[in-house]
Amino acid sequence: MNDHSKIVIELCPVEGVRTAGEGIFALSFSSAAISRTIRAGQFLNLRVEESCQPLLRRPFSAYRIEGDVIEVVFNVVGRGTAAMGRKRKGDLIDIMGPLGRPFDTDVPGYDSGILIGGGLGVAPLPLLTSSLLKKGKQVVTFLGARTSSVLVTEHLREPHLATDDGTRGFHGTVVDLASATLRASAVSRPRIFACGPTPMLRAVAAFARAEGIPCEVSLEGPMGCGIGICQGCPVERAGDEKRYALMCKDGPTFDIRTIKI
Repeated sequence: MNDHSKIVIELCPVEGVRTAGEGIFALSFSSAAISRTIRAGQFLNLRVEESCQPLLRRPFSAYRIEGDVIEVVFNVVGRGTAAMGRKRKGDLIDIMGPLGRPFDTDVPGYDSGILIGGGLGVAPLPLLTSSLLKKGKQVVTFLGARTSSVLVTEHLREPHLATDDGTRGFHGTVVDLASATLRASAVSRPRIFACGPTPMLRAVAAFARAEGIPCEVSLEGPMGCGIGICQGCPVERAGDEKRYALMCKDGPTFDIRTIKI
């Protein structure tokens, strides 16, 4: 569970917005307090406008950190993300974070981190890559997207690529690519870390269970309050006395043994 005593809410100066792919943007802002404490897999809740429209904050995984500067990636899907795309250097943006549980990279018993991302599920992978490398782990990355123009490959370590339409890399799903590659190669004591759409995560979980590979997934969903008050992001537990967990407070990262995807 997230330690609420470490959560910061502050107006952060925007450093800029850049294009990261077709219809995909990266917004950077400066926060010394958040940059020092956020870990791979945690997220930030952004209030993108001062008005009450949109009403709720929007959750974004931390994509990259350089000094005090934090970057998030997004695509424009509505009023809130459109407003993010219009931000300019020097604008202020209301940030709340870090929130949620990070990936558990300290768990014992693995030598290789297998990173699987789909679409903007790439967001937590650069920070996760850095964390694993600092711990001396081997990192093998698989990244998939609908087409080559929306693959965001920056700050990843030699990713194996897949596209649904075959325009770059493997022609098919990223899970098909990862499963075929891992079955054909000798990877020492792997542990899977995955982020992406729910159908992709469901396929990752099925593969991990079939192969007996430990696996954590980062779920995507609406997390309006970010701290478990609004109860708007339930996740069904597996074999627990409490039927539901909350994505924002108990996740967004979960061991696949603990939830029903």
